Amino acid sequence: MAPRFTYPEVGATGREPLPGGYSHLRVTTRTGHGRAVFEAAADAVLTWGMHRAAGVQIADGTPPAAYGVTVTPGVGIGPLRISGPCAVAWALREERRAGFAYGTLPGHPETGEEAFVVTIDDEGDVTLTVIAFSRPARWFTKAAGPLVPLFQRAYARGCGRALRKEAARRVSRA
Repeated sequence: MAPRFTYPEVGATGREPLPGGYSHLRVTTRTGHGRAVFEAAADAVLTWGMHRAAGVQIADGTPPAAYGVTVTPGVGIGPLRISGPCAVAWALREERRAGFAYGTLPGHPETGEEAFVVTIDDEGDVTLTVIAFSRPARWFTKAAGPLVPLFQRAYARGCGRALRKEAARRVSRA
């Protein structure tokens, strides 16, 4: 059964331009250099290791990112914890690019999609790009107004820092 995404533009983070009517986000972070770093970063993204390293709560046993996999990422603690159900809208693992996007499901505080894509260029530089389009779906995200995009940008940068460390850790263990 296909996921019940809360927006019609499913998969739009994988193409240009992003849909109108949403806030857009694109943050790119250099995560290292070389094929080994790329492979480690791709594994970390696709198996939720980057998210966990960034402090995002992902349930143990969550399968690797593939179309339709559901996950409820959570950030914060106690009464300040925010979580929302998502499903993977697309996933890929290619020679020079790997990643996935998840989209919001009913009950998520936002409506939209967020992608995490690792690439390696001709010089061997490895980057993570976080691409998103979203808009508030619940009273508290509407009330937070301009703070939500600031949080999203900080979260994307945090994912980049976490992936840099996680990929280096995985390469050093290999």
